[in-house]
Amino acid sequence: MSRPLCDLLPEGLRAPQGAEGLIVGGLALDSRKVKPGDLFAALPGVRVDGRAFIAAAVEKGAACVLAPRGTTAPVPVIEADDPSSALAAIAARFYPRQPGHIAAVTGTNGKSSTVEFLRQIWASAGISAAALGTLGVTRAAGRTEVGYTTPDAIALHAALDALAGEGVTHLAMEASSHGLKQRRMDGVHVAVSAFTNLTQDHLDYHPDFEDYFASKMRLFSALTPSGGRVVINMDSDWSARVEQTALAAGLEVMTLGWRGRDLAVREITPRAASQLVRFSWMGGERLIDLPLIGEFQTANALGAAVMAIASGVEADAAFGALEHLTGVAGRLQQAGATREGAPILLDYAHTPDGLDKLLRAARPHTRGRVILVFGAGGDRDPTKRARMGAVAARLADACIVTDDNPRSEDPRAIRAAILSACPHAQEIADRESAIRAGIAMLEAGDTLLIAGKGHETGQIVGDRIIPFDELAIVTRLLQELETAS
Repeated sequence: MSRPLCDLLPEGLRAPQGAEGLIVGGLALDSRKVKPGDLFAALPGVRVDGRAFIAAAVEKGAACVLAPRGTTAPVPVIEADDPSSALAAIAARFYPRQPGHIAAVTGTNGKSSTVEFLRQIWASAGISAAALGTLGVTRAAGRTEVGYTTPDAIALHAALDALAGEGVTHLAMEASSHGLKQRRMDGVHVAVSAFTNLTQDHLDYHPDFEDYFASKMRLFSALTPSGGRVVINMDSDWSARVEQTALAAGLEVMTLGWRGRDLAVREITPRAASQLVRFSWMGGERLIDLPLIGEFQTANALGAAVMAIASGVEADAAFGALEHLTGVAGRLQQAGATREGAPILLDYAHTPDGLDKLLRAARPHTRGRVILVFGAGGDRDPTKRARMGAVAARLADACIVTDDNPRSEDPRAIRAAILSACPHAQEIADRESAIRAGIAMLEAGDTLLIAGKGHETGQIVGDRIIPFDELAIVTRLLQELETAS
């Protein structure tokens, strides 16, 4: 696949003198992956500056470079005031196909579940659909890992092009604050967008909460076209400001939640493995049996249904599909149960709010104790650690604090920060040993929650990723207990 450089450049960018007829063979952000004839994007980053790798990219055969104004190189340089935005525009032209209907979801928690539930609702309506985000690219035939909530602009537009080529007409995708702030999603043709909630996260990257909020809002103010629809869960403290942003951008707002106007939740009755949900839609009362546990899953599922309706699915079909949803990997996923029937659940919760929602979700379905195994990631916002400990101390009956992707930090310091607000917890550094101890504590009627990693299959220690599949580990530990008894 090759494209003339002039055909790739958006309005405001011109090919360097003498490079008007240049043919670009591919796009690359990583100098190590450059192939002869590629355009190399030398973008300034948080930790590294791509301009430091221009020489390496040219040595590998880069035909031209995209970089900030004032950059020089041995090959033609496309100078841009905002090279990140320019790269997204170039990638959208290099990979021009996209599914005809793209729905994007932003918020701190619930994005992965919402986009997957939307994919399932579309599929039940006979639509060729896919979901893209933290869990990878999910189609009816299975899942492909991508490694990011929102892939870089090149990988994202390549994925959109490939999905369109496969016949996918509807795509539900996550929109992370990183991806929005770094312009990775620019050039994506968003038809419907949505907001789930906003709580503390990623303050290691964003200078403050207002920057985090503003980054999220780009989905509505910059990427959803005027006249498009936005679905807002009104139960977040930030929902009113999100609605103001959407209305100012000329979007049609649809709301849901306990405080929703279009869809208003009236009552949720927990059952052993499901929830009876009574709600009103456009003034009419409805009742569904949702095969998921946790009130936050109700919010995710209803949000997906409203997004499906906003995309043209009939309301009866959208709400009917909710009674057949399948849970998402690593989101309140049952990994097994003891001989006495005590369930062991895996969840990705890694923020104070996520942990709060997880523990509150498990409580109505638990006759005995809620036991929690959790930690906090290294090289991430350190202020959330004590807050997570405080949530655990308040809402769990027993806690074990362990390691969770310590990265380059001293894991003892991370655990100490959590334990400062959760002093009665056990401290077990080795995560598998912590899980083993949690399982050993279980009695009939108890629930064990293992939080923080969810779908992940590796533990990041230093610069190494050590294989760590919690689903497989729990299965093995339960088998060992069965054999020993």
